Amino acid sequence: QVQLVESGGGLVQAGDSLRLSCAASTRIFSYLVIGWFRQTPGNEREFVAAIRWNSGTTTYADSVKGRFTISRDNAKNTVYLQMNSLEPDDTAVYSCAAVFPLTGIPIAKRDYNYWGQGTQVTVSS
Repeated sequence: QVQLVESGGGLVQAGDSLRLSCAASTRIFSYLVIGWFRQTPGNEREFVAAIRWNSGTTTYADSVKGRFTISRDNAKNTVYLQMNSLEPDDTAVYSCAAVFPLTGIPIAKRDYNYWGQGTQVTVSS
């Protein structure tokens, strides 16, 4: 069982930075993968980035590579999504999700079992 709570969303201007947090409540960190997804009205939820807790291995969607960085703080049981050079197309509700795969880092939303409530990010031009 994993409970996830996101925070850090808000309204920023194009070019600005924002850091999202995902606090994970769980006693099991073996095999844990935390991912970030985003969704805009009328569109499918899309993968943004994910991190494998134990190894720190990360993966990113092409649309955010070089601008977004995912990281984790073991002491705080928190995953961060640092978003730089934000663009209006980054506007969405961002949600973190968790899964426990034996290997690899899933990027499909159907593979994730636990979800946070989401946080709104709005980037104005």
